Amino acid sequence: MSKLDKLLPNSLLINLSFLFAKPTGISIYAANLFPYLKPLNPTLLISPVASNFEPETCHYPCYPVPSGMTPEQGTKGHIRRLLWTQLQLPKIYKELHSPLLFSPLPEAPLFTNCRYILTVHDLIPLRFPRRGSPLTTYFRYYLPQVLAQAEHILCDSYATAKDITDFYNIPAAKITPVLLAHNPKDFRFLDLPTSNYFLYIGRHDPYKNLPRLIDAFAGLTNNDYYELWIAGPADPRYTPLLQAQVNELGLTKQVKFLNYVPYDQLPIIINQALALVFPSLWEGFGLPVLEAMACGTPVITSNLSSLPEVVGDAALVVNPYNCNEITEAMQTIASDSVLRSHLSSLSLSRASQFSWEKTGLATMEVLQRYL
Repeated sequence: MSKLDKLLPNSLLINLSFLFAKPTGISIYAANLFPYLKPLNPTLLISPVASNFEPETCHYPCYPVPSGMTPEQGTKGHIRRLLWTQLQLPKIYKELHSPLLFSPLPEAPLFTNCRYILTVHDLIPLRFPRRGSPLTTYFRYYLPQVLAQAEHILCDSYATAKDITDFYNIPAAKITPVLLAHNPKDFRFLDLPTSNYFLYIGRHDPYKNLPRLIDAFAGLTNNDYYELWIAGPADPRYTPLLQAQVNELGLTKQVKFLNYVPYDQLPIIINQALALVFPSLWEGFGLPVLEAMACGTPVITSNLSSLPEVVGDAALVVNPYNCNEITEAMQTIASDSVLRSHLSSLSLSRASQFSWEKTGLATMEVLQRYL
């Protein structure tokens, strides 16, 4: 952690108060993005605990913020961070005489003199609202004002840019889509033998469409030969329902719930999969899809939201509401080795078009305009 006397006055502030040890989508985005913002001489707002997991942070001036404000603490962590954002962040902004705050997630101080740019990753809580959900309440009543006061808005895809305009009536000129990327040192073709499992990576929320994925897998011919691996943190709200579905279908030996898989293990299980099956009903981007393509693993995904933007013509796209289409795509992948090889080549070529350098430089260009 950099000493306070090394802090740069009048520098860009980057809010990394949400980073924690087990990175998920937004954390991966932020951790890969900020190294490319170095020419802007930023000061990082980050907890001492998180900085220990992000070695890159030692090269930057850092302002320590409280720990316990991350998704790891669930709703309590989010509430603590929102309170800190409203009550403490404006004081830090003023203390450091910053001209601009960059928040890699859609949170910022309201009704203050803080000028800020933020990133909106998706509007899932509005598209799939849950009664009593704090996130749905946040997106309905708090985020509209945050976006209205922003100097500019970044987002992960053109699909999300359209959502921001449609849901919040924000002018398109105020929004810049900047597509995400993968780390080619981690996610790459490893030339490992292909195993007999289909792979899903992600949370277990209803919009991820796992019940239909499980039903589609059950429809495979000779499904007792194949396996479905579901990688992602267990959720007490949804995982037991999925496990009950698997039991009812008699698939307990074929469907494996892996829980959270450490980041460094993901490339191995991706490389050995028959295909990544990602039939989500909506995504702001879809990092697992790009990471699978970077490994040369065939992808089956949805024809909705941002996912066609990511895969181009390098994947099998299906209607995620149609179990038969998902089954047919899985059956085709399983039985056609020539197609698997063709999709692997297309995937590697498509993934090479994405890089964190492109993402970082495009982000830096927007931030420079407002400094």
